[in-house]
Amino acid sequence: MVLNLAPGPDIAYIMGQTIRGGRKSGFAAMAGIWSGAFGHVLMAAAGLSAILATSDFAFSAVKWIGAAYLIWLGISALRSDGSGFISDGVKTSPQLMPIYKQGVMVALLNPKVAIFFLAFLPQFVEAGAGPVWAQLFLHGCLIIVVAALIEPFLVLAGEKITVKLRGSPRFGLWLDRSFGAILVALGLRLAMEQR
Repeated sequence: MVLNLAPGPDIAYIMGQTIRGGRKSGFAAMAGIWSGAFGHVLMAAAGLSAILATSDFAFSAVKWIGAAYLIWLGISALRSDGSGFISDGVKTSPQLMPIYKQGVMVALLNPKVAIFFLAFLPQFVEAGAGPVWAQLFLHGCLIIVVAALIEPFLVLAGEKITVKLRGSPRFGLWLDRSFGAILVALGLRLAMEQR
């Protein structure tokens, strides 16, 4: 639960998209994040996460690509005119597939998630309880299930908080700038991370 509530790129992306585009955008972002997390589960079960944990080059490559991607998303939001949030007080239907795909990339390109799965999940492996890969897979999926119990409520709460502010183009512009600054800051923080 703490992992799912801890502030980081995943929660920032989900909440930013929820506030910016409403419930559908938030759920699309959340599904993307979960899909990316499932990719990490598969990598941990296959032993591929160990490469990130042991190879400085692999860790650095994923880290820099992830940081660049977050910064690119942040700069895109900073350059926005705020109309993605509001269009003259009329809410338009957001494009959900790009939001989903960005969510997948935000989760997949965070090497700290891979390292976390590699460090955290083996603690729950029981000798004689079945193949190690199957146990890692099960425990990784359980983390996503816990997210499914928590994050939808964050999306619904985020939408409720901003529903009355949707008529303000000025607020939309401020929100895009804030969301962009947060993503750039998270990208810079990721770039400075050490294993």
